[in-house]
Amino acid sequence: MNLNNNKHNIEIYNNFRQQAGKAGESVFPFYTYWSEGKINGSRKLLGMFIQELQYFENFLDEAGARVNKKWFYFSELVASMRNLSIVSYILYHSLHRYDHYKIEEIENISNDFAEEAPSVLDFINQSIKKLFKACLEEAKKLNIPIKEGMLPKRNHLDMFFKEKLPADYECNQMEGEKEKVLSLVRKLRKAAKMSKVECFGHKYSYDELMELVPLKIDEKKARKLKNIVHAVQSDYDTYVKNTVLESENPKLRELRRISSIPLHLLEAARWLSHFYERHESNICSNNASDKLAELIDRKKVLDIVVNFLLYYSDYFLQKGNTLAENIMSAYAEKVQYELSIPKPLGFHARPSTYVSLIVNEHGTDVEMIVDSKRYNAKSVINLLMAAGYISEKGYQKVIFEGDKRVLDDLKILSENNYCEDQKIPPELNYLRILRNMPSH
Repeated sequence: MNLNNNKHNIEIYNNFRQQAGKAGESVFPFYTYWSEGKINGSRKLLGMFIQELQYFENFLDEAGARVNKKWFYFSELVASMRNLSIVSYILYHSLHRYDHYKIEEIENISNDFAEEAPSVLDFINQSIKKLFKACLEEAKKLNIPIKEGMLPKRNHLDMFFKEKLPADYECNQMEGEKEKVLSLVRKLRKAAKMSKVECFGHKYSYDELMELVPLKIDEKKARKLKNIVHAVQSDYDTYVKNTVLESENPKLRELRRISSIPLHLLEAARWLSHFYERHESNICSNNASDKLAELIDRKKVLDIVVNFLLYYSDYFLQKGNTLAENIMSAYAEKVQYELSIPKPLGFHARPSTYVSLIVNEHGTDVEMIVDSKRYNAKSVINLLMAAGYISEKGYQKVIFEGDKRVLDDLKILSENNYCEDQKIPPELNYLRILRNMPSH
């Protein structure tokens, strides 16, 4: 019985080797492009390579290669090449479109991104080349028949049209445009706040990174954040693009452009985080993972995920957040409310902080008006300055002016004496989170 099983298994392996050779016949010739550096900077070639790897990986998975001792390492090499090739494609695309995505408000740090990106891309491409070489060596050990040579000769260079087609698409008037705009900018602000809470806007040492990944930063968080930014762009393209409102407010197009950068960086972070968690970390340690770790510098992978992809995605999200606040202020329903001052001490540090947190949470401009003086309600310092003047005059009420949604929340805060002697009301539960957020 065992002899028959062995014969049957040998037959299965022999047949599978032949089938694997045919399934990968369009993958293996790409090595010439990688070894000679011809694939670098070609989205067309990268796209073809990713497509062929996807088909080959599916073939291996369906045959059970990832649960087979002999074929597991080979299948992991193929999957890793596809993973990193997607990251390479995203980074190259982002660099190519970067000048289009930028807006004037972006400061010098954006130049740092443009300077760092090529070296990151080079590391990813060199890593793919190492994986590809190991893949071919493993294929020879498995006796997979490999066709040598290059792909059929044709033009693999990317095509670029230097001119721009006339922007003559007729603008549409859509119902509820302003509400849609306010909805999508709130989503972008949500993504910016989530990134800030996770402290993505910091650069970490390797020891700090080892504590963060994957316990506090992982593929799921990158995916969740990316999905929110994607929803912003999807809503924009559905409800705002080519509308009268968009043509009247250039800030809207800027918001669409700047949100593209973190979208791409977060997508790359998701793929590279997946690669790290699957192959480079100690989460799933096995022989194949150990071999992959010898090929690819895990410290560098981790550094790129956190100190490049997430770091710069946060930078552009925060810039987008500032732009979103300007847009919200332009479309806000401005009202005035007369509200009582906190008792018994007036606007000292705690009530002023709560007011500031509420105003900053909503993102639109609100001012406290005392006589002819106006104070920025986003600033605790400004509110403390106002407190002295209010105390000096003996006023018991002040005027707040700004977005109705914000003032409705300030009214609730005032009715609860600014939480001086009461708990935070349920309607303002977000204050519990905001007061514990890092201020940097």
